[in-house]
Amino acid sequence: MRYSQTLLPTLKETPAEAEVVSHRLMLRAGFIRKLTAGIYSYLPLGLKAIRKVENIVREEMNLAGAQEMLMPMVQPADLWVETGRYAKYGPELLRFHDRHNRESCLGPTHEEVITDIARKELHSYRDLPINLYQIQTKFRDEIRPRFGLMRGREFVMKDAYSFDVSDEAASESYRKMYEAYKRIFSRCGLEFRAVQADSGAIGGSFSHEFMVLADTGEDTIVVCKDCEFAANMEKAAVVMQEAGDTTPLAELEKVETPGKRKVKTVCEYLGIDSTELVKTLVFKADGDTVAALVRGDREIEEVKLKNLLGVADLEMAEDKEVFDATGVPTGYLGPVGISVKVVADQEVAAMKNFYVGGNEKNYHMKNVNLGRDFEVEAIADLRQITTSDPCPECGGQLATTEGIEVGHVFKLGTGYSESMNATFQDSDGQEKHFVMGCYGIGVTRVVAAAIEQNHDENGIIFPLPLAPYSVVIVNLGLSDAEINGAAEKLYADFQEAGVEVIIDDRDERPGFKFKDADLLGIPYRVTVGKGYKESGKVEIKKRKDGVVEEMTPEDALNTLQERIQLELNESRNI
Repeated sequence: MRYSQTLLPTLKETPAEAEVVSHRLMLRAGFIRKLTAGIYSYLPLGLKAIRKVENIVREEMNLAGAQEMLMPMVQPADLWVETGRYAKYGPELLRFHDRHNRESCLGPTHEEVITDIARKELHSYRDLPINLYQIQTKFRDEIRPRFGLMRGREFVMKDAYSFDVSDEAASESYRKMYEAYKRIFSRCGLEFRAVQADSGAIGGSFSHEFMVLADTGEDTIVVCKDCEFAANMEKAAVVMQEAGDTTPLAELEKVETPGKRKVKTVCEYLGIDSTELVKTLVFKADGDTVAALVRGDREIEEVKLKNLLGVADLEMAEDKEVFDATGVPTGYLGPVGISVKVVADQEVAAMKNFYVGGNEKNYHMKNVNLGRDFEVEAIADLRQITTSDPCPECGGQLATTEGIEVGHVFKLGTGYSESMNATFQDSDGQEKHFVMGCYGIGVTRVVAAAIEQNHDENGIIFPLPLAPYSVVIVNLGLSDAEINGAAEKLYADFQEAGVEVIIDDRDERPGFKFKDADLLGIPYRVTVGKGYKESGKVEIKKRKDGVVEEMTPEDALNTLQERIQLELNESRNI
């Protein structure tokens, strides 16, 4: 391909809308252009990078035994009503009526559609196992789309769905996808971790997220320095230490705390540590009011609370909502005698003689004890894990890092097949519900994540397997017959050798061309300029490390062809 014939609108300045590295560089490199909030057009080089990811995904999915298909983006609401997700999914599901007033939605995912296919087309255990996947545009009406392709409303996704005869067989399908995902992201040249994750709106018994490690990641993950444990913060289990506290229970007292509402000010006024106080946090859970107790220095992990309560919507209650439900102003609420449902973090259950709000303005209570002074409806792990907690698996030291979710695998079980009555006949002639799994990869997000991990002050540094082109030839002698002829011949030779190459044949200054080559992140740059006339050699520069070599055009062709093929082969054999 020629620069002069390619839609490649590079920018010198960073658009004001861009917040993260990948967004800035994809706009500047002319890979994407914004149509409206969270919706982008993929320009030629951006689409080529996306297609590279798709091809890797397709190769590995096929090798793992999955079969490609394509399902409609528009889905009838009736299917979502069957599973109960039409009401529960939330405003991210874009609902609409067609001209016949039939209610539909734009698919953010396809569990309902694929289960409908299975119940109509798969009838016997002999049809199983089967894994069906697609690479397709999805739409999720994000309330605040941001970061370009990292969190858009419309995006390209690979979603796969497995159907098995038993939980054991489903575990094997899950394992195959887990291993396939590791190969996919390794081939894409990404540094990633597979982390334990919450299943969220998809549901299921357990899941793993594949997180690309990057400073600009939206998710915080916790990892162990001593073993392979890694988990999303919302999933990471807190292991309680043996209490062994034999302190006798002290008499309950009310203490005055005039104007002291925050944990810090209450503790300073009373001369206590925040570990001696229990916070009472009020939430609206599917419309109901619930109070959750956690130690003063801890933070509630809302996903854990949401899962405990089994609700779809959870949010902190406003001050007025707290007062309306309890009659107590915010900052003075406690669990003793409270009129709403109360649940407690497991750490609170192990505490003795602690402080809580006094359920009266300007007062707190001391020497409060669960079981003697109040009861709760449930005790569970409800708080965020910290790096001072032991690893849940080996007891080792934990650390946190930022990550970008690029893939997610779920073991769904029979939730969808039961709600949609999707069954098969087993070897004994009995009707059984399919045991399902689902497996997603954000294809467009992979490209953005790769850029977040691979860039410098000059632009993108693409891993070779994702680069739109492997080689860019910079022609610095358009008006010189000898230089131009050598550049054009080398361009033709690369094409004939099957190397993906683009030639910069624009009538621009050398510095301008070099800056664009660096910005685009193409792995190898071959410059044909005055040096060729003097020595018969061209200059090769590797984008990743900046190493420069000089050699004849013939040697440049052979050397780069060999290096590129070797690197691609190595990525496939990871």
